[in-house]
Amino acid sequence: QAQLVESGGGLVQPGGSLRLSCAASGIRFDTSTMAWHRQAPGKRRELVATILRAGTTNYIDAVRGRFTISRDIGKNTVYLQMNSLKPEDTAVYYCNARAQLVAGSEWSNYWGQGTQVTVSS
Repeated sequence: QAQLVESGGGLVQPGGSLRLSCAASGIRFDTSTMAWHRQAPGKRRELVATILRAGTTNYIDAVRGRFTISRDIGKNTVYLQMNSLKPEDTAVYYCNARAQLVAGSEWSNYWGQGTQVTVSS
């Protein structure tokens, strides 16, 4: 059974920083594509950043230069370091994995439960 557990969200002032973590279990983490998505109130969920199997990273324009996605394969954990936060970054942030189960071979999408990030003074 795959499980993604996010942590690290909270309330921060504009210009501040937060680091989100997503601990994965039950999947072949080292071969997975990991991503962070976010959904603001009244808006559609959007992809924020990805890290591919080879370690290549990609970002949407709105966060490039401010956010950094990284992973620790030994800890089966992916991170999102968020700096220079803006009120428009306020959203629920979701961890996503395109992965195979440890005991399987099919590729599927898995999601965490989400963690709230609020940027406000």
